[in-house]
Amino acid sequence: MIQTSVSSFLRIGEKRELKFATEAYCRKEISENNLQDIARTLRIKHWQLQQTTGIDYIASNDFSFYDQVLDTANLFNIVPKRYRDLKLGGLDTYFAQARGYQGKNGDVKALAMKKWFNTNYHYMVPEFDSATDIRYIGRKLVDELIESRENGIKTRPVIIGPFTLLKLADYKDGRKATDFITPFVTAFTALLTELGNLNVDWFQFDEPALVKDLSLDDLALFKALYQPILAARGSVKTLLQTYFGDIRDGYETITALGFDGYGLDFVEGVQTLELVQKHGFPKNAALFAGVINGKNIWRNQYSQTLELLNKLSNITTLTISTSCSLQHVPYTTENEEKLSNQVLAHFAFAKEKLTELAELKGILTNSDTEALIKNKRLFDGTRIVRNTELLKQIANLTEADFTRTPAFSERENSQKAHFNLPILPTTTIGSFPQTREVRANRATYRKGAKTREDYDKFILEEIKKCVQYQEEIGLDVLVHGEFERNDMVEFFGENLNGYVFTQFAWVQSYGTRCVKPPIIWGDVTRHQPITTFYSKYAQSLTQKHVKGMLTGPVTILNWSFPREDISLRESAQQIALAIQEEVLDLEANGIEIIQIDEAALREKLPLRKSDWFSQYLDWAIPAFRLVHSKVKPQTQIHTHMCYAEFEDIIKAIDDMDADVISFEASRSDLSILKALKANNFQTQVGPGIYDIHSPRVPSVSEMTTTIDNILAELPLEKIWINPDCGLKTRSNAEVAESLVNLIAARQAVIDNL
Repeated sequence: MIQTSVSSFLRIGEKRELKFATEAYCRKEISENNLQDIARTLRIKHWQLQQTTGIDYIASNDFSFYDQVLDTANLFNIVPKRYRDLKLGGLDTYFAQARGYQGKNGDVKALAMKKWFNTNYHYMVPEFDSATDIRYIGRKLVDELIESRENGIKTRPVIIGPFTLLKLADYKDGRKATDFITPFVTAFTALLTELGNLNVDWFQFDEPALVKDLSLDDLALFKALYQPILAARGSVKTLLQTYFGDIRDGYETITALGFDGYGLDFVEGVQTLELVQKHGFPKNAALFAGVINGKNIWRNQYSQTLELLNKLSNITTLTISTSCSLQHVPYTTENEEKLSNQVLAHFAFAKEKLTELAELKGILTNSDTEALIKNKRLFDGTRIVRNTELLKQIANLTEADFTRTPAFSERENSQKAHFNLPILPTTTIGSFPQTREVRANRATYRKGAKTREDYDKFILEEIKKCVQYQEEIGLDVLVHGEFERNDMVEFFGENLNGYVFTQFAWVQSYGTRCVKPPIIWGDVTRHQPITTFYSKYAQSLTQKHVKGMLTGPVTILNWSFPREDISLRESAQQIALAIQEEVLDLEANGIEIIQIDEAALREKLPLRKSDWFSQYLDWAIPAFRLVHSKVKPQTQIHTHMCYAEFEDIIKAIDDMDADVISFEASRSDLSILKALKANNFQTQVGPGIYDIHSPRVPSVSEMTTTIDNILAELPLEKIWINPDCGLKTRSNAEVAESLVNLIAARQAVIDNL
């Protein structure tokens, strides 16, 4: 009998209830009991929604106040000593790891944060050191299981598996993954024993690290962890859940271990079907086939999915599932009032994906022929008319369109003479705080309660104050503050043809940070200048240079919901040509330093190294070069990247041919510096010297030490001084004090040279 499963559901709520409650708790506006009540309400609502829709396997422990990896670390007592020493309560210790802490109990930075595989989600990096004492101590997983039962809902608890946890971790004191095999086996065995005592039917181990390149040592580590864990499972059935790709490097080894079920991704797993057909599938195991895309928002084409499932008809126990957690898509299309029904008909957010699973089950059991007919009708129609002029422009691109002249070294010398900046020049990444007043101005204008003239008057006044402040504290290269922008991608999408926009399609980026990705509906072109008005005004206020601030084509693509009817390469080139027009407009209006952010460059980098250049970097890097290839030699091109592992693609980043690149570096302890040095990185570089995502103000001495550490690895003449990311999420007070300390730290370093 066909059944349905959701590997994990989203947790932020239909209207971001969890975000607002968590932020209120962190501001001490509500109590922990209030926060827990809101969380409980959300969990029950989400379980009931899945139950009502007819989902057979519903996950529990997929809820998190901040991050599922951090939850798992805390469940097993993996909390670094510096956070324990704060002597805070359990939830506050948890948030100290996630957000940092600065108060009467001490001053600590947050844990490092990195991209979650090839998604826009960010996880907290677990730390293992000589003091790590892995034990099963947490109650969250069992408490939420019991909570679901008390509300009449049978759930399958889910957890990040030990292999993925060890592969994602940061190791200190000379420790390595194999040092923690025995304690992890003991801890997971204790958890399974308790679940057995609670008569749990199924338990889900999430092991997405299995879809990456695996060595023989990796497979040995996986076996060393799971052979004893599976031997101790008792009556609990175990589901090994993978996602974001296929398990080609270990398929036979992994499927021979004896899990009761295997969750395989048939959406991003390009070889998954081939692996099953070539090597077979364990006769006594259940296949949880991930056929509903958990990362994109387009409707599933039932005819294609049914064709795929027909090829799996020899599997004895088959369950149709989401390809991954639904935390990567918005809640529902039902709240969208501004998009037509004709447009919305093509979208499936989380709630709609539940219905797709139920309908596919109905079709497979011959009880829902109407759903299949309706779906076929949707895909038989013509959705858009292609832009033939744009297609011709892309077809005519040559190598010269992707190449800037003269070469970097010649540009660098002429730019240094032209700009005459001091050593260790200071700047910020672009955005300044989005205060309540800034957001209210935008909201009032969008509601039609304010004219465009009054809206711009407010923005220009904010820009003026921002420029004056930067001059007062002594920054060398200024920004206009981006007060006109709601989001670095959505803002540009709103000013390009080919996009559609939602009202409530929020997804979690990290912690309480949510974004509302625009949707690429058709061919993308620019219909009018986007940023020139504000940048030109800011530059008129000062003799110092003000950076023009743009978002790059790869980030715009990666932080949008992309089309599925054309390639990512073609989409990137369309966006690049549109942003190129904006770059040239800025230059023509006297903006001589232009920052083109590529914060999400690594986002869609294939998880297997063998695919990096053939399937991604071969178009992503040229798309960036296409944007700036036509600017004058003295125009200085900056870019910015954040919260990802860049060390292994440093050479590709250098090939972007920017003049200055700023990196997030503070949370990762400046780990990128050695890679820059080892690869003779030619581009000038601004490693972020403090973390802007933590609600703490770094001291002058802390930042002085950071700059000294940078100077120990990189040439003085190559270094810029800046925060690690934009400042929009911080308060004015935090920004003011932090930037003053940054300027003081830079001066202290110069005084000691």
